[in-house]
Amino acid sequence: MLRWTGSIPFVFQNHATCKGKRDKTGTLDLCFDSINKNRRGNDKNGLIIYSSNLLVSAKMEFYRLSNPYLQRPIWFLISLVFLLLLLLNGRAVLSDPNYLIGLGSYDITGPAADVNMMGYANTEQIASGIHFRLRARSFIVAQPQGNRVVFVNLDACMASQLVTIKVIERLKARYGDLYTEKNVAISGIHTHAGPGGYLQYVVYIVTSLGFVRQSFDALVDGIEKCIIQAHENLQPGSIFVNKGEILDAGVNRSPSAYLNNPAEERSKYKYDVDKEMTLLKFVDAKWGPVGSFNWFATHGTSMSRTNSLISGDNKGAAARFMEDWFRHSGIGNLYSDEGAADGIPRRVSNIIPGLHDNHHKLLELAASFQSPPGRPATKILSVARRVRGALRQADKPGFVSAFCQSNCGDVSPNVLGAFCTDTGLPCDFNHSTCGGKNELCYGQGPGYPDEFESTRIIGERQLKKAVDLFNTASEKLNGKVDYRHSFVDFSQLEVTLPKQGGGSEVVKTCPAAMGFGFAAGTTDGPGAFDFKQGDDEGNAFWRLVRNLLKTPGKEQVDCQHPKPILLDTGEMKKPYDWAPSILPIQILRVGQLVILSVPGEFTTMAGRRLRDAVKTVLMSGGNKKFNSNVHVVIAGLTNTYSQYVTTIEEYAMQRYEGASTLFGPHTLSAYIQEFKKLAAALTSGQSVEPGPQPPDLLDKQISLLTPVVMDATPPGVHFGDCSSDVPLNSTFKRGDTVKVAFWSACPRNDLMTEGTFSLVEILQGKDTWFPAYDDDDFCLRFKWSRPSKLSTRSHATMEWRIPQSANPGVYRIRHFGAAKSLLGSIRHFTGSSSAFVVT
Repeated sequence: MLRWTGSIPFVFQNHATCKGKRDKTGTLDLCFDSINKNRRGNDKNGLIIYSSNLLVSAKMEFYRLSNPYLQRPIWFLISLVFLLLLLLNGRAVLSDPNYLIGLGSYDITGPAADVNMMGYANTEQIASGIHFRLRARSFIVAQPQGNRVVFVNLDACMASQLVTIKVIERLKARYGDLYTEKNVAISGIHTHAGPGGYLQYVVYIVTSLGFVRQSFDALVDGIEKCIIQAHENLQPGSIFVNKGEILDAGVNRSPSAYLNNPAEERSKYKYDVDKEMTLLKFVDAKWGPVGSFNWFATHGTSMSRTNSLISGDNKGAAARFMEDWFRHSGIGNLYSDEGAADGIPRRVSNIIPGLHDNHHKLLELAASFQSPPGRPATKILSVARRVRGALRQADKPGFVSAFCQSNCGDVSPNVLGAFCTDTGLPCDFNHSTCGGKNELCYGQGPGYPDEFESTRIIGERQLKKAVDLFNTASEKLNGKVDYRHSFVDFSQLEVTLPKQGGGSEVVKTCPAAMGFGFAAGTTDGPGAFDFKQGDDEGNAFWRLVRNLLKTPGKEQVDCQHPKPILLDTGEMKKPYDWAPSILPIQILRVGQLVILSVPGEFTTMAGRRLRDAVKTVLMSGGNKKFNSNVHVVIAGLTNTYSQYVTTIEEYAMQRYEGASTLFGPHTLSAYIQEFKKLAAALTSGQSVEPGPQPPDLLDKQISLLTPVVMDATPPGVHFGDCSSDVPLNSTFKRGDTVKVAFWSACPRNDLMTEGTFSLVEILQGKDTWFPAYDDDDFCLRFKWSRPSKLSTRSHATMEWRIPQSANPGVYRIRHFGAAKSLLGSIRHFTGSSSAFVVT
């Protein structure tokens, strides 16, 4: 049997190099010399691998290769061909490569302890463990001897201007002008479960006690490394685009604001949120499919404002699931484990041989492995890589899948709706309150009240559509790679608007400010005190509090109307800028795909207006560079962050999104005006003015987060000792949860980048332990805690929910950590639980 790495999974005659004929039995006589030179060896299953540069004969004359597996009648071979085509499910490349493509992925998990999480602005939401690790994923697309673009997707709440500045500095130092702010886009998925402190403006780092250097460095280092990976993986390849709807992964959380948009406009759309996913499939000319990136709008708020475990939320989960799906099965069914309760393919299933099912013997074997004392260890960085790498060839790029964010401003993954926690009744429609209080109104996800289950379900719903689009993608991207970028000062930008009845008027945007409705939060994460969404008046008490910081002038009040200003952030400059004013806008083009990089969260209708305006420019004036099949996607939260962008009608309602639209009622019109300029320059081939440079405030950052002083254990106890072991002779079933606790140290001492704090191992033979699940698995949770805030002692608890796909056998759980001495030295350690049996 043959496995083909390229476009043609069966062989025809290559007339340029050989001749042959069909024999009397009807078998195919393939010219060995012309074919064998394209042989690339055998894969791990012994299948012969051929490259895709074999030509299809015009006469489609078949010949037989000197291989016993092909000595079959013609009808059998033809049937086999079509069977292979069916199984490949669209993984074959049907045309020659036209771009250079490269993908990369790297760990960006920040400090898993003591740091406030970014997103909900809840001062009590402090990281204390890991649900699963965060990653940066990138693709580079280049024309040979031409332009190239880079897109990076972060498992982070949003991009940061300061992170972007420092990444570009590093890329320029390494590659010169090959990668700059013009052709590099860095986008966040908007998880609200990642460590904060990495943005440079005061208002976004107040709750994290200022700047957190560890969070910042983890992002900058990881982004740089994933781009280097993509650069080094650049090879000829093709890109395919596909679209489809997901009906059950997002609802509008501010429907009263959406309904304030014109009825005529709303009637053009079937739904009050965008349901469409746009997916790119990357196919390497040598290796076949190597990755996919997609854009779909839904918030990263399946994990609640009280969650303390680092998590990529639903989009980060979907990325893990799709990468596991490809590595685990690759072709065939979406899920390889029939009837699995969790529905998620697991990479362990094919790499662990079946063990003897004699329960008594397994218990005896497990009893011989009791929990040993914790011991010193060298820093183990390869453990997670060993688990993830077990299913792929050493010389083949790993499959990279990214689930990117779009215009998610008013889109919630809590699809069951918003209800009052005290009565169970729906919240007030206009203000999202319960008895006048916003704190009691919460959106409910599909797994309610289990936020982990909601995350899994919304992640899987995106996964299923992505797999379907991936398998059926057939429209190939063709055409130029290009880009346009400009910095724009949105604090006082003149915007020309058409007037009803003809003519135009000039309006201006405003310095940044946040309204009273901002403090009310959303149904995904309510605020506090007596704030409420839809407040267009404010109150005297909070105005007094506001004035202690900065009293807005009349011009600012009039400009922001009808928003009542709670924080005049754009005019607050001490100790340094509280909010951005200079923002990057950017267009990336790959053939008929156009990506609009926006530095904020556009609502559904705001995104629709921007996409339509840009598409109109791209197709105007008889422009032959784009036609009706141009695909325009919005990449939200890209390159920096400036909160929300609503339509002017939604702004008037002053719900959370409108109150968080920084630059006044004409913010969206300003974006549309400036993006139309970029689009016009893109189609005409003209350059654009770079605009004013944003500030680099790294040297001005203030951090109030105290460092780790030291770690300690009780007398006679070692780091890594089990403080709570599994019971002796334990047997667990699939679906059970195994809990083990260790004496540990603060995770801030070593982030274990590309490594792991927790590891589930399975026994092979009598004394060989094989890594099975780690920090990057959805089923394994690492929880860290101190008995008191100032204590030097801490515990690490591992919770393994045994997946339905786990093999029966003998398992144990290990912990890796790093402890800090009073003198500041770091010592790594490891510990393990007693062995137990899974049946």
